[in-house]
Amino acid sequence: MSYYPKIEDITRASEVIGELFCSTPLQKNLGLSDKYSANIMLKREDLQIVRSYKIRGAFNKINSLDSKNLEKGVVCASAGNHAQGVAYSCNLLKIKGIIFMPETTPKQKIEQVKMFGKDYVEVVLIGDSFDDANSEAKKYSIENNISFIHPFDDPKIIEGQATVGLEILKECKEQIDFLFIPVGGGGLASGVGSVFKRLSPNTKIVGVEPMGALSMKLSLEKGFIYELSDIDRFVDGAAVKRVGELTFNICKYVLDDVVAVPEGAVCSSILELYNRNAIVVEPAGALSITALPFYANQIVGKNVVCIVSGSNNDIGRTEEIRERSLLYEGLKHYFIIRFPQRSGALLSFVKDILGPKDDITHFCYSKKTNREQGPAVIGVELSNSSDFNSLIKRMDEHNVVYEYINNKQDLFGFLI
Repeated sequence: MSYYPKIEDITRASEVIGELFCSTPLQKNLGLSDKYSANIMLKREDLQIVRSYKIRGAFNKINSLDSKNLEKGVVCASAGNHAQGVAYSCNLLKIKGIIFMPETTPKQKIEQVKMFGKDYVEVVLIGDSFDDANSEAKKYSIENNISFIHPFDDPKIIEGQATVGLEILKECKEQIDFLFIPVGGGGLASGVGSVFKRLSPNTKIVGVEPMGALSMKLSLEKGFIYELSDIDRFVDGAAVKRVGELTFNICKYVLDDVVAVPEGAVCSSILELYNRNAIVVEPAGALSITALPFYANQIVGKNVVCIVSGSNNDIGRTEEIRERSLLYEGLKHYFIIRFPQRSGALLSFVKDILGPKDDITHFCYSKKTNREQGPAVIGVELSNSSDFNSLIKRMDEHNVVYEYINNKQDLFGFLI
């Protein structure tokens, strides 16, 4: 292995970071502990000053540059947390930072970067994707001979993220049996994992990736870095097409397992954390908790730590999060229904087909007066997923002409 984090380097990074940033709490979560009959503790990186762990690696890397390179400034590409970490680091160190972001980046994230960076940061919007912005940032770095701050594949970045692991072991007095770590490019997993392999070797380390971006899981299974051609960007803080060279080689050694969790399940975790604990997390921040059901039998009676990696969630995504959760839980169903062209057809559907607790939450219909039937797109929300079969049975018994579209992704995406 060409590079493996040393405890002395991570300790040095911890000392540097500790002078400026808070040590985030490790908190027992009563609800999750009762639910899984285990001692579930959350490492609250969502409470970090930029609301994610990314400040650790960004500051550690930038602070390690010599005075000549610091004078030139730094450049990075990011659509979220890494950008905020770099921006705040530039502000603290009083150096120039150029941050490339896709033109599709939500305004809220752009404003956050400017707020943390103040006058020391320039935001450049370019391209439609992170890959576009990243390519331009690297090109700018080479042409202007200034330091490129990689979001995960850099020794100093990894050592900075690894300080999360030192804090967990310092704060927890019990032997930790399971550690769940969100995985994107692998910086956090390789850093924290390396700490635990050295200082807590009996802990089972589980990486967690979103189902739509399994870059690390597939790479580990194939034995080489496998670049995905397409990804679901919903869990934006952990959705990467290609993991790092350094992080892959470290994760091969430190991760005992990688769990793939559905994006809909992530949404359910986000809502549960908010409704029960008033904890606001971004999709990537909920990954570790979403993996718990996959280990439900193994963690009974055990000490478990979940890293809550960040809370930079745009409130504008709330409806999408709720929708994805309902679909995953089997509570939201969409149909194309061909109503007879007569008055009272919809009323009959409501009276005869819907259950007493069923609710129509989506309805799109255009009347065609010269046709016998008119198609409508209808969304029905159930109070219990087990009510679905009885809903279908009633439609069949009343000869309703329908097409179920939840499982027809192209049609579903076009209509809904």
